[in-house]
Amino acid sequence: MTASLAVFFLGGTIGMAGHRDGVVQRLGGDALLAAVPQLAGLDATIRAHDFRAMPSACLTFDDILALVAAAEDAVAEGATGIIVVQGTDTIEETAFGIDLVWPHEPPMVVTGAMRNPTLPGADGPANLLAAAQVAGDPQFAGLGCLVVLNDQVHAAQRVRKTHSASPAAFTSPDTGPLGHLVEGVPMLLARPSGRTCVPRPASTADVRVALVTLTLDDDGGLLTGIAARYAGLVVAGFGVGHAPAALAEPLGQLARRMPVVLASRTGAGSVFRHTYGFPGSETDLRKRGLIAAGFLDPYKARVLLRLLLAGGADTAAVADTFAAVGGPSFGGTE
Repeated sequence: MTASLAVFFLGGTIGMAGHRDGVVQRLGGDALLAAVPQLAGLDATIRAHDFRAMPSACLTFDDILALVAAAEDAVAEGATGIIVVQGTDTIEETAFGIDLVWPHEPPMVVTGAMRNPTLPGADGPANLLAAAQVAGDPQFAGLGCLVVLNDQVHAAQRVRKTHSASPAAFTSPDTGPLGHLVEGVPMLLARPSGRTCVPRPASTADVRVALVTLTLDDDGGLLTGIAARYAGLVVAGFGVGHAPAALAEPLGQLARRMPVVLASRTGAGSVFRHTYGFPGSETDLRKRGLIAAGFLDPYKARVLLRLLLAGGADTAAVADTFAAVGGPSFGGTE
């Protein structure tokens, strides 16, 4: 069966070209597709959509929500796979946001490039070809949003950008990739046990969620006034979910006013629930009302919390959803 692929171009390094002050956005979708002649050998029809043209650091939640709506239209018109091409700076966040609001069978495959087209070994064409090979393969149907770079296939929920410049920047620290491309053939080696989708809000523009990373000898100054300015807070705590003892009560006070999610700043592993018992430990903070993020890193926790609050979820619903998305029995309070 011939695949029908809709490719949405949002900009990023993959489409940048030379400028006296550095590379800037220059290339549109048709030009990028033409630079990959191997695409013509796929059993697929491919249609380009120039959706945005900007560095991914400039993308907004509402850009991603609009992208999902456009992708749904493409599926309604017969697309069997969706490809999103964007800058890599925010892929770990945009892909997870897409995954949370994409309940459809056709996979959404996000890709980009670490090296721009003016550099030797530019990886954009290879990544675009691999993304098309995955998006057109029926074995990836129903897996939500996937990230494909460097001949690896990652689940959006697990992937992290772990290097600023390497073509191998994207990894999934807790699980490893779901699959690989071998001689141009996508291989699915692991299938996620389940996905949780949330209602797609019309906009997140009026919902602000703060992210505060705790540091050595933190005085808590960044917490001052947060409840007056934000609807929710993600705290990137030490290790398995710890904070200085002096911040335990201020965090508990905030948790009584808004959803406060406790994540780990380490980049891998889960926050704990009830191993440590000192003031500021994960046990103490959860008793004060903080919601455990489970295996979600702080960036992904912020994406989920903002989508939930924009959709009208209360603190109890937030806790239940983090329990489902972050890992078994990791949400809520005791």
